Amino acid sequence: MNQRLLELAHKRGRLTARIQAQREALAADAWPVAATLEAADSGARGLQWLKTHPGTVGAGLALSFILRPKRVFRWLRRGYLAWRGYTTLRQRLDDLGRRARG
Repeated sequence: MNQRLLELAHKRGRLTARIQAQREALAADAWPVAATLEAADSGARGLQWLKTHPGTVGAGLALSFILRPKRVFRWLRRGYLAWRGYTTLRQRLDDLGRRARG
């Protein structure tokens, strides 16, 4: 009986080591997708907030359009351009970091 338990413990140790190696390989293979998944999660959280706060969003938009529609569109354009610049810069810095790591 003790011999059987020793064999099972040894087999379990080998399986645990194999599982750990597989986890490490999966993590190494999945890192390029992590940024995309994070962006998708962020978008999903934003949509969830919009769904749970429709009154706040609607009131803010209505107030903005009532006060000064031209100014609203100008600020929307500026915000969009700032966001695009930020994402482009972040992407380029990420690329440089990957190149530096080799």
